[in-house]
Amino acid sequence: MCAIAGIIHLDARARVDEARLRRMNDVQRHRGPDGAGVWADGRIGLAHRRLAIVDVAGGHQPMANEDGSVWIVFNGEIYNHAALRPDLIRLGHRYRTQSDTETIVHLYEELGARCVERLQGMFAFALWDSRRGTLLLARDRLGIKPLYYARTDHELLFASEIKGLLAGGLRAEFNEAILPEFLAHRYVAGEETFYRGIRKVLPARTLEWSAAAGFRERRYWQPPTETLAEPARSREEQAEALREEIRGAVRSHLMSDVPLGVFLSGGLDSSGLAALMAPLVTPPLQSFSVGFTEREANELPYARQVAEAVGAEHHEILVSPEQFMQALPRLIWHEDEPIAFHSSVPLYFVSRLAQRHVKVVLTGEGADELYLGYDYRYRVTVLNDRIGRWYWRGVPAPIRRRAAASLGALPPRLERYASRSFLAYDPGPRGIFFDNFSVFPDALQRDLIVDKGVLTARDPHADGLCYWQEHRGDLRERMSYVDMHTHLVELLMKQDQMSMAASLESRVPYLDHVVVEQGMRMPGAMRLRGWRTKAVLRDALRPLLPERILTRPKMGFPVPFGRWLRGPYRSAVEDYVLSPRALDRNLFQPAVVRRIAEEHRTGVRSHADRLWLLINLELWQRMAIDGEAPAEIQA
Repeated sequence: MCAIAGIIHLDARARVDEARLRRMNDVQRHRGPDGAGVWADGRIGLAHRRLAIVDVAGGHQPMANEDGSVWIVFNGEIYNHAALRPDLIRLGHRYRTQSDTETIVHLYEELGARCVERLQGMFAFALWDSRRGTLLLARDRLGIKPLYYARTDHELLFASEIKGLLAGGLRAEFNEAILPEFLAHRYVAGEETFYRGIRKVLPARTLEWSAAAGFRERRYWQPPTETLAEPARSREEQAEALREEIRGAVRSHLMSDVPLGVFLSGGLDSSGLAALMAPLVTPPLQSFSVGFTEREANELPYARQVAEAVGAEHHEILVSPEQFMQALPRLIWHEDEPIAFHSSVPLYFVSRLAQRHVKVVLTGEGADELYLGYDYRYRVTVLNDRIGRWYWRGVPAPIRRRAAASLGALPPRLERYASRSFLAYDPGPRGIFFDNFSVFPDALQRDLIVDKGVLTARDPHADGLCYWQEHRGDLRERMSYVDMHTHLVELLMKQDQMSMAASLESRVPYLDHVVVEQGMRMPGAMRLRGWRTKAVLRDALRPLLPERILTRPKMGFPVPFGRWLRGPYRSAVEDYVLSPRALDRNLFQPAVVRRIAEEHRTGVRSHADRLWLLINLELWQRMAIDGEAPAEIQA
């Protein structure tokens, strides 16, 4: 894993400022502390920071082909590069290294931009072809590796992290248009970012520029949009086939010339990886877990059980509330945007722990979205859909409206559940899936946001609804498809940025694109079987794991943030949500913000997730827009 950066001037007579290019590169040093390289030739400049994993001695970048006409900077791993190599040698290409980077260069020489279709792995790269005068930016199928860019009237800049673009001289301006989507979903799913003019290369996309054709974007892959009929094979045969697919992905993801380990939560996904890895690595397997000092807020006992069962050498770290809160400003700096998920913080701490022992870890990201593993999100939506169909058809609209209006009079605990049910929403995905699981639902946003033009300018659920329409399956299959394109991509950015903050590479075998294609072809009933989440994955891992791990309830990563805001860190709400500085930004109605804070403080309702977003947004603005350094802020 590494960092890349670059500049191309649209005017062929212009020349890249190498000092500027080095600034873009060096601000990303945490992603690649093992080396740095810069190459510039007139209008084009490429830069690279290296975390040496494969061909430690020879894989330096930027890298060129034999005659220097094609140059590349690459971040990621290509797991099938050794399999591609013999054919490329037979075609006359001469290798000078053992690195996967060189395989991309030679594959491009044969296939052009379509080379990405042959790559198995995680990647973001920029490639300059001087013969054609073409710049190619590419990102892997699932969005495991990040790539950002900005276009001006006279140049294109790109980098692995937004801070790389800002170091190139771009001005940080808040893109307020994304506010409704952020408040609903915690993140921005499409091309836009929190910064006006800075965009993402989307997963499974290439962006190509030439003076003759300008900019062209192409989507080169998408998961299957139709499932196969449930196979005639027995459940045992289906489980065995899936287990072997995942085992093959794990084996390929162990490609490395440096030590590897596994993040182990004690949940199904990471435990399955640990069990599959243990016989394939030089023993003992290194496993890493994180928990909080509050006993009820960690899964460490389960992780220890799995580590003992697979013979791993286990390492743990405990995070205190004080450490959590103190880390927030620095981690927002690493993410470049407000932190979507509380779990980013403990992920950073366990990454620092792992980095002292290994340079690469495997993680279980992706299994929940692929195999329908979120208990509340998926099961509640199915329940609301099934009961709601009867309710919406059988109960007259005036009665439904009165029932919805009366929910606020229920006792708080009952109201919390009823407001997430079919009683509160109209039928269809917008209500029972998108708005229902929004942190700030549409109705609350209408009260909260000051600029009503921001609300009417764009639909916060637009990207998700587009993906919903793209799939032709049932409710369960569509939920999986949407989350693979939206929710998962943000989780992968969290995984990348928090591990890279510690100079650690993370890999995600469940997201090997062959495994994903097979999983997305499975009928929803195989994945969410009745009330049983990840049913087919549980069957697949049953021979490898203790029964108590297979059957225990999913915890996610329990962060007791709401309790902290009522206790020792109540001041965070005062300082970053209710302060004159925050309210004077004129983004939110002060009365609504104060009501949310007071209801949470008094325990009338829990608004922990809402306050988390508001605190993060204010911290981000103080650093990104106001120019404060993380060290100046005490969260």
